[in-house]
Amino acid sequence: MGVGMDEDGKAAGSDSPHLDEGEQSQAAQHSGLRPLVIHEIIREEGEDELERSNGALTLSGFAAGLSMGFSFLTEALIRADLPASKWRHLIASFGYSVGFIIAVLGRQQLFTESTLTAILPLLTRRNGETALAVGRLWAIVLVMNLVGTWAFAALLLVHGVFSDAVVDSLGVIAREAIHDAFAATFIRAMFAGWLIALMVWILPSARSARLLTVLLITYVVAIAKLSHIVAGSAEAAYAVLTGTASFGQYLTGFLAPTLLGNIVGGVALVALLNHGTVAEEIQDGIDERGGRKAEGGTVREG
Repeated sequence: MGVGMDEDGKAAGSDSPHLDEGEQSQAAQHSGLRPLVIHEIIREEGEDELERSNGALTLSGFAAGLSMGFSFLTEALIRADLPASKWRHLIASFGYSVGFIIAVLGRQQLFTESTLTAILPLLTRRNGETALAVGRLWAIVLVMNLVGTWAFAALLLVHGVFSDAVVDSLGVIAREAIHDAFAATFIRAMFAGWLIALMVWILPSARSARLLTVLLITYVVAIAKLSHIVAGSAEAAYAVLTGTASFGQYLTGFLAPTLLGNIVGGVALVALLNHGTVAEEIQDGIDERGGRKAEGGTVREG
């Protein structure tokens, strides 16, 4: 599925009279993936996720939460060694990408990715069984992502591990994670969910540039100070554990608006729209397979 296809499903360049067989193969390898191909790559990934056991989802979700804590820590480490200036945030924000790189490329279960991967099977099947499977995955992964971030934040409290400058930077970043304005946080979270889901959509086409893709998109999330339910939870949890914010502020000033915004951004602005662009092709394929079955042909269901 990594080969570019034309509208007839043939590899790009495969019929060119100006290329020999080897050159046609090279052209196909360098062609972009069709939207339907990208959709099916991600949908199949979502199918695999929905079939994972509760235990596997629990461990993978917890691992992802721990990994995302490194976004918080690395950003603080960089910030601590930079002079106070207008550009310090632009440099320190590169640290924010570290947790995403670990979790995404390490294939750990991250909630915001599942707003696209798990939703595509639901949009394709549209049945209650798949809806329940999505709900199960979301509930387990979200809870364990958050548990992982709280565990990571607690580790940062151990005295003497980091310098005073780093501890100060951790406190500054943590205070910025919790906001009083519900609507503003929701919008920031919507943009974050939108970008992360788009990142997942882009990755099948990124090939060897997967690392750079994750780095650049999550860097935009960082410099814009958008709200991400998992990365931001490590920061907000640290604020609660250090007494800077209350648990109630964590719930109302971070968790609720960020969770809603990430879901809207990932599901409505990416999953629904991108599924809509290929829905007709999918239905045509279903109808075609149904016609071949009616004629007595053997068709493998995917």
